[in-house]
Amino acid sequence: MIYKNLPATRALRTFEAAGRHLNFTKAADEVGLTPAAVSYQIKEIEAQLALKLFHRTSRTIALTAAGEIMHSAVTASLDGLQRALGQARQVSRDTDQLRVSLGARFATNWLFPRLGALKAVHPDLELSFDVTDELRDFERDDIDVAIRFGHGQYPGTRAHQLFGTEVVPVCSPEWLNRHQDLRAPEDLQRYTLSYVDCTTQGKSWPNWSMWMAAAGIDDFDDSRAVGFSDLSHVVQAALEGSVVGLAEPVMIERELAQGRLVRLFEEVHLRVAPHLSYHVVCPDDLDEISAAARFRDWLLGEVHSSSSAKSIDSHQGRKGCITLSADSS
Repeated sequence: MIYKNLPATRALRTFEAAGRHLNFTKAADEVGLTPAAVSYQIKEIEAQLALKLFHRTSRTIALTAAGEIMHSAVTASLDGLQRALGQARQVSRDTDQLRVSLGARFATNWLFPRLGALKAVHPDLELSFDVTDELRDFERDDIDVAIRFGHGQYPGTRAHQLFGTEVVPVCSPEWLNRHQDLRAPEDLQRYTLSYVDCTTQGKSWPNWSMWMAAAGIDDFDDSRAVGFSDLSHVVQAALEGSVVGLAEPVMIERELAQGRLVRLFEEVHLRVAPHLSYHVVCPDDLDEISAAARFRDWLLGEVHSSSSAKSIDSHQGRKGCITLSADSS
């Protein structure tokens, strides 16, 4: 079969982005072109197809009736090609190769430090990583297994809960030795505090104002609190003895066990909503002798042996524990 007068794939991607955003500047940012180049490419496509795809004014663009038909078909075609590519890559991988999608916080602070232990148990497994907090489609995005923080209910998949989480104040032993006048949570207001400044499931991740509220302090001034985009920066600042950080104990288990960080005011707990947890997620038709199944079982075993993960559930319902409201997606 010969396909005539069809634009190249890159041109079709540009058209799809322009039709989805109805904005050449946003489409240009997505496909890595200038707005002028997007406009020129759209004109070339229209000339090649002998169709007017967009209504243009000085301020807006809109798809024509023909453009709507073409955009729908191009979107479906590109999605089909992407899914086929993902499936082709999956079937071409060796049986011991595994592509894992996971968020940066879990990757840096929990999984990567344990890769040596994984290799000792499964020396044949070869892992590559897709580090992102975005949800992935297993077929379309060429993913074998994912680790996600959320409700664990994703269509076409089977999720196994790893652990919930909470945030606690931590500091270095040296910092604590220099500030022996620290007696109560409100005393922390005199010092520089750090936390992870991000959103999860559309809600702010627990911060110092929330922790202070859990400790019964309602008039906290957060002007001395410094937000970092990544937990590793909070941990590093605390290890260097310059701040008190707000961190997930399950993510800093090694630092706590080795005494490089210490917890403060353990009677106060700020737990993320119990219906939101870290999960390992696999396709629901997973082959139980596959590399993904072996990786999943190793993860669950590691969690079972983690004292930090076990202790979080024991705090539910204790005095001083606040459960945050968060949306699921």
